[in-house]
Amino acid sequence: MEYLNAFWVGGLICVAGQLLIDLTKLTPARIMVLFVTSGVALGALGLYAPLAEFAGCGATVPLTGFGWALSEGVRKAIAEDGFLGVFTGGFTAGAAGTAAAIFFGYLAALFAKPRDKA
Repeated sequence: MEYLNAFWVGGLICVAGQLLIDLTKLTPARIMVLFVTSGVALGALGLYAPLAEFAGCGATVPLTGFGWALSEGVRKAIAEDGFLGVFTGGFTAGAAGTAAAIFFGYLAALFAKPRDKA
């Protein structure tokens, strides 16, 4: 059941993104920013944590989950470090995912053979 919940919740998030692409004039970059900030807002309201608990990776892997992780990192850092946590919490929470993306992107660039699309 855990996999099924992850699949349909993650699928609905992707459907929302696809509908935004198809039905609006928003650029993909703006949609990405919208998803990240939506994750932050839902996390601040306390609505995203129960969704992440229910759907697991179906809610934490999409960009909304990244926004939620950033907001959780800031919340925890504020509790530990006070106001300074506003500036450091997001970096701490997003560091592992960002480092992995850079590392695997670099590996892909090493092994891929670039060529013209023509």
